[in-house]
Amino acid sequence: MNMARSLARMREESLATATPERMVVLLYDRLVVDIERAQAALGREAREEAGEALTHAQRIVDELRFSLDVSAWDGAAGLASLYDYLAVTLVRANVSGNPDLVRACREVAQPLRDTWHEAALEAAAPRPGGEQPPSAARAGDLGVA
Repeated sequence: MNMARSLARMREESLATATPERMVVLLYDRLVVDIERAQAALGREAREEAGEALTHAQRIVDELRFSLDVSAWDGAAGLASLYDYLAVTLVRANVSGNPDLVRACREVAQPLRDTWHEAALEAAAPRPGGEQPPSAARAGDLGVA
């Protein structure tokens, strides 16, 4: 088996076994990477490359939005609104090639990613007395369906 196939298989296995909170973190990480790639591509006037990155970012935002349980916590509706804003702004950025719109998306996505990283770490932290809550309960605490 060649190296590329081995890496692809390892990636698939790690995604298949990821907890819901880890999956959200991975999606956010990739969302920010896609936005950064689009920014760099627009800076080089590589519209096709930017379009591919922005289209992938749009799919990630759709996945995040559709997996959000808006009844899980009081802030979920606000997060849904941010996802809606990102979705619309990513499409506008893709159609127009406007780097300011891409930058605006990054300014929203990056702090969200950082917050989800913190929430996932907090959810995985041992509880007093050494107890760990079940993963499903932690995922629900994060508003992930």
